[in-house]
Amino acid sequence: MTFVNTAKFSSIMVAVGIVILLAAHTVQVDYLYFASYTILQFVVLATAWNILGGYCGYVNFGSAAFFALGAYSSVFLHKLYPLPVPLLIVVGAAVSGVVGLGMGYLTLRLRGSFFAIATLALAVVLQTLVVNWDFVGGSRGAYVIRPEHLEVAGMKFSYIEYLFALMLGLAVLALITARTIERSQLGFGFATIRDDELAAEACGVPTLKLKLIATAISGAFMGMAGAPFPYYIGYLQPSSAVGLEYAVNSIAMPMIGGTTSWVGPLVGALLLGTAQQYATVTISSAVNLLIVGLMLVGFVIIAPNGIVGLVQERLRRKRS
Repeated sequence: MTFVNTAKFSSIMVAVGIVILLAAHTVQVDYLYFASYTILQFVVLATAWNILGGYCGYVNFGSAAFFALGAYSSVFLHKLYPLPVPLLIVVGAAVSGVVGLGMGYLTLRLRGSFFAIATLALAVVLQTLVVNWDFVGGSRGAYVIRPEHLEVAGMKFSYIEYLFALMLGLAVLALITARTIERSQLGFGFATIRDDELAAEACGVPTLKLKLIATAISGAFMGMAGAPFPYYIGYLQPSSAVGLEYAVNSIAMPMIGGTTSWVGPLVGALLLGTAQQYATVTISSAVNLLIVGLMLVGFVIIAPNGIVGLVQERLRRKRS
């Protein structure tokens, strides 16, 4: 029954993705592709963060590091032996997943603020490494020249439309994975860690193994989100890859939407991402972090369990 529900949900999500792609292709406004790509990128990052931070209750401040690993693995391969972007996404997932597994093995015995500080240290270490690695541009950054158009099956597409389609596919894959985990035994194991890890260990739940799985999956999806980024931006530098906005947004979006469900990061990313893109056009991108701060404080006061939690609570009151 669970497999049937997952297959049905996956089919619906793929259908929705195809409809969005066809609608975007009909409109043919390049800026919409650029803005939508960024929002979808945050959907993937927020969903990935929520697998460890929401389902397991381990707050991860190292999102920017995993994102940058995916981005710089693409730059490295672009200079060494250029590959198609879909293959770069697979490589980014593998690199970030392995690093996530290694980081988890070293830090997941820590809990609470100690774990959060350790993940933040990973971002600092990675930025220092990238700044001093001349092959991927060092502190100067690196240019990644992309073609203007891409021809597929005799049809000509703009490259940004191609990147948008890839990120849309990644967002669909991330949501399907998150929902599948949430409704599986793996998700129930994550929930026991979040609710009471000591009690879970006493009951025989393999908490370390589950946390390592969560860290690897979360890191892999963050790396997948970062892999196409150099082709999107055209010029990658350490401050743009290991930026504060990725760490802050990937935490704020699930908290605004709700951390206990796969829907929460999606709602938070769409709401906050759209607000930031609107502010970028009308005011300045400099106010994006201010918007995050104001919305985060507001929703913590109004809806401590996120928008999804607030809606669920009101529905329960109506039923009772």
